[in-house]
Amino acid sequence: MHGISFGMRGMRSRVGATAVGLVVLLATACGGRGSVDDDSAFAAVQERGRTAMGVDQYNSRHVFEDLPNGGRVVLDRDDAADSAGIRTIREHMRVIEAAFRRGDFTLPGQVHAREVPGTSLMRARRAAIQYTAVDRPRGAEVRIVTTDSSALAAIREFLAFQRSDHRATGHDSH
Repeated sequence: MHGISFGMRGMRSRVGATAVGLVVLLATACGGRGSVDDDSAFAAVQERGRTAMGVDQYNSRHVFEDLPNGGRVVLDRDDAADSAGIRTIREHMRVIEAAFRRGDFTLPGQVHAREVPGTSLMRARRAAIQYTAVDRPRGAEVRIVTTDSSALAAIREFLAFQRSDHRATGHDSH
């Protein structure tokens, strides 16, 4: 009987180890957070963002928030005393506002190294979308407003992609 008990325990251990191995394998295959590929892709987005926006992305916070009539893109410096960084963010958000009004989504495409989901429809529906840059104490935001349901769906797609790729929140965390 003792030998059977030991055999069952050994079998349970092997089944448990196999299950753990499968979970690790699936998480790696699915590109779960924390994988080397995911971390290097995120670091690349952060570096391209630093180049495009002029501020260190690791010392700044993005928020991509859905609102009932559109949404907003927020960029704030962590350090409220970094007046040069705050000024750079405000200038960048005004550049973004003007570009988006023209239907130009080149900068987000450069940051993400691909066409950002939602932007082709946002470009096509640009006359139905208003963009407004607004200063914040530690940075700025671009508010995106529309009453057009197709444009709203595209804005939501754009913001959802941004939240995911920047590992950002969808609400103001400050």
